[in-house]
Amino acid sequence: MSSIAIEPHTKDYAASRWDPRAWRIAAISLAPVRIIQGFIYWGGGSRRFIYAPSKLDPHAAHWMANKFQTAMPGALLGMGSVISFMLHHFVLLYAGVIVFSAAELIAGLMLMLGLYTRAAALVSMGFSVVLMLMFGWQGATCIDEWTMASCNLAMGATLLLAGSGAWSLDNVLLRRKPQRAQSRGFRWASGSMALPLSDAAFSKLALAVLAFTVAFSVGTYDYFRGSVVSPFHSGPVSPTAHHLTLTQATLLPDASVRFHVALDAGTPEAPVHIVKAALLGADGVVVAQWDAATLSRTPKSAFDNDYAYNRFGPGPYGWRAPMGAASSITLPAPASMAESAGAARTLQLTDVDGRVFSAPLQGATQ
Repeated sequence: MSSIAIEPHTKDYAASRWDPRAWRIAAISLAPVRIIQGFIYWGGGSRRFIYAPSKLDPHAAHWMANKFQTAMPGALLGMGSVISFMLHHFVLLYAGVIVFSAAELIAGLMLMLGLYTRAAALVSMGFSVVLMLMFGWQGATCIDEWTMASCNLAMGATLLLAGSGAWSLDNVLLRRKPQRAQSRGFRWASGSMALPLSDAAFSKLALAVLAFTVAFSVGTYDYFRGSVVSPFHSGPVSPTAHHLTLTQATLLPDASVRFHVALDAGTPEAPVHIVKAALLGADGVVVAQWDAATLSRTPKSAFDNDYAYNRFGPGPYGWRAPMGAASSITLPAPASMAESAGAARTLQLTDVDGRVFSAPLQGATQ
């Protein structure tokens, strides 16, 4: 009776897919991903604590609150309201900045060292989601904030599933106490071994992580820029062109004008410059106006800013404001044509690029 030899490479793949050598090769291959992912977040935290501590100084120009405020107009899923609330509560804001920065520093260092790698990778995924929700809409030529955070989300998801496995402190901990191999908690948090799951369960987990990563990344990209199920667009909130929303415009008895203005679109890299304000009559004819020189002499007391950080105020060429600023402003009575201001129906502001923003005027003679 003859027999047929079975070559080693024809063995059932399902029985050998977790071969220790294959796991080791995968672990070594992923080392650059783990180390650079860690460095990215360690770098974010270390800049604030070590290399650029002014980012944690509320009195410095680079204080992190200014950066957060620029994100408000385009933040998703209520994050703008969360930022606004924190900006109005300094203790909560400062504590949040410190905790977030420290978490970045620690999680980044853990990833670089391969210490409790899966736990650190999960934290890094949380960072990426928060950053995409807050800053993902920004980017003058492309959505660069989204691009960086989405790549970090994918890297974190990969490390969550694969762990560290090679050149890591997780391996050192396992060698010192081999019994840790029997601890489900250690295997879920570290990265020196495969997750304590059956093949079927691991496949389901991997598919779930993949589905979330793809759906969240592609979904936010389509919302910000289209080009997936809709044509390309510059976003619900433009990251390039400044936009002012005027509300509550009221003509006061002394012919001064009180109104609220918010800079709710545009690039955080450059402030908006308002070079002209005008009151228009029912026929669209200018009945009063303030030029750039007049606006630049507006006293600071005329600005009641909503936030203590990015603010509206007088500048060398009219008014200026960084991204996310909002303020109630009182325009003084016009030096000329004050007697005709009562016929005004519309308040109009013009920025340095010639864009015009307007609001109906309350309190004018009907």
